[in-house]
Amino acid sequence: MGYRVLGFFSGFPSHRFPRGVAERLREDLTQRGSLVFVSAWPAEHAKNDRDAVGMHGMFEEIGLPFAQHRVIDNRMESSHATRLIHEASCVFLMGGHPGLQLQFLRETSLDTVICDTPVAVLGVSAGAINMAKRSLDTKESPVPYKGLGLADITVKPHFEPENQQVLSTLLRISMDLPICAMEDDSAIFVAGDRISSMGQIHWIHKGKTCPLWQGGLLKQL
Repeated sequence: MGYRVLGFFSGFPSHRFPRGVAERLREDLTQRGSLVFVSAWPAEHAKNDRDAVGMHGMFEEIGLPFAQHRVIDNRMESSHATRLIHEASCVFLMGGHPGLQLQFLRETSLDTVICDTPVAVLGVSAGAINMAKRSLDTKESPVPYKGLGLADITVKPHFEPENQQVLSTLLRISMDLPICAMEDDSAIFVAGDRISSMGQIHWIHKGKTCPLWQGGLLKQL
């Protein structure tokens, strides 16, 4: 793979990749030696183990099994975690609590390792939030914070257009920060200068909203 692939996912309530997402993953994940999950609940070990098995099963279901998969949480020494990421074919930032995940990554210096290692990085929900240059967790605060900086894409996962309270908050924040509000089963992929999306994603910018393909995301990157 001659370029780094980034995948921003909102969430998959059916625990299956939609067809379009599956097709794109088949195109990009040609090397599948090791899949490394990074927890967003670092202290919940049993949950992390279950979730990692279930999420790897989603790849198996679409014919993309990895030779091995591991989950990184606070049971693991940072040196071991660093080695796993260096050896990974794909790093998957799991969903959960964005703040706990980012704190864990920074305390172990895995944030730098992930940014410096040119492998595919996928993130779902909290993981997708933290991949941004300017991250936003509206459940905690309307104030953006510094994310991993993998791309200048700020996402709001699990977006429901009919939720007027959330929409009102996003419209206010969008006066200073463009937001990709992603409904579940949607995705944004970045590979070099190629950006693509699938599913229902709303571009919210300067107090206005429109479908992503009509918005200015391509001009932001």
